Amino acid sequence: MAFDRDGPKLATGLLAASLAALAAYNAIRAKRAIAGRACGRVMEIYGVRLHFIEAGTGMPLLLLHGNGSMAEDFIGIFDEAAKTYRVLAFDRPGFGRSSRPRGRRWSARDQADLIHAAACGLGIEKYLVLGHSWGAWIALELARRHSQSVVGIVLVSGYYYPPPRLDLALAALPALPVIGTAFRHTLLPPLVRLAWHWAMEKIFKPAIVASEFAALAKDVASRPSQLRAVSLETASMLAASLLGKANYRDIAVPTGIMAGSGDRLFDAQRDARRLHAEVGGSLLEVVPGAGHMVHQSAPQAVVGMVHTIAGRHALFQAGRGQRPKSCADEFKADPASREPPAISDAACTE
Repeated sequence: MAFDRDGPKLATGLLAASLAALAAYNAIRAKRAIAGRACGRVMEIYGVRLHFIEAGTGMPLLLLHGNGSMAEDFIGIFDEAAKTYRVLAFDRPGFGRSSRPRGRRWSARDQADLIHAAACGLGIEKYLVLGHSWGAWIALELARRHSQSVVGIVLVSGYYYPPPRLDLALAALPALPVIGTAFRHTLLPPLVRLAWHWAMEKIFKPAIVASEFAALAKDVASRPSQLRAVSLETASMLAASLLGKANYRDIAVPTGIMAGSGDRLFDAQRDARRLHAEVGGSLLEVVPGAGHMVHQSAPQAVVGMVHTIAGRHALFQAGRGQRPKSCADEFKADPASREPPAISDAACTE
């Protein structure tokens, strides 16, 4: 009868051992995923280890990826844009090789301030911004908070008016302490990998899935640390949907708005048209046959919109007569960052 008494304890012990082994396996796989990525540069700024890849010369163009992704999200347009611009694609906080310090807010506004400070740290005082999906929110905040530096913004597949949704609440649950942490380190990574093909079809269809990106992103996106960032940004989206109606009538920089006609994540075309009506002088392009990943499915159209918005800058700026805040002032304004940030090459084997 001792077996009957000890049975539950044995089962609990086996379960705990299995979950510990799974967590160890996920940790090893996460390290391999990062080691397999292309190396860029790293900036230590405002307590954040910010990783980015860079190429080209000319007007700086900052690329901001969506929730769950990484800088290589822009492989479809990066090389083409680098023929004309100095292109910088960032791993946003918590994604790719960038850190996401705990105990701090990482709203779109906070990330906009971080990206602007990073641009200043690189000696960039004027720049274009292209934001995809969640990154489009950050692009809008950059235009709102740092308009004297922002030459123009291109917004792709943005979710500008999120309504309260049950799926947002469920996707935010892994951000919870203890239970959420255990779930992110054990069961959630393999579940994400199992559902990866379905997820790629959902964000790309009706266009063809970009197989190179899908293969590259699978293990990076299923890392426990990145899943934490994903759930936290989903929680931010849910909070925004509950707090009140978004308003973008104060956006006053040249703005291009793009959406795929077949986006299956949400009605991106409806949101794009609504934003176009709010932002004076904005341009709107709905790309036929594209889903949520417009920048990968129709790269020429997206780069073309960047060219158009860049071309509007000279006329727009002449009428505005504003001078950007100097980067020296940016770092003097923050007692914790009186010196420009240290910048170094990323370690490929980390």
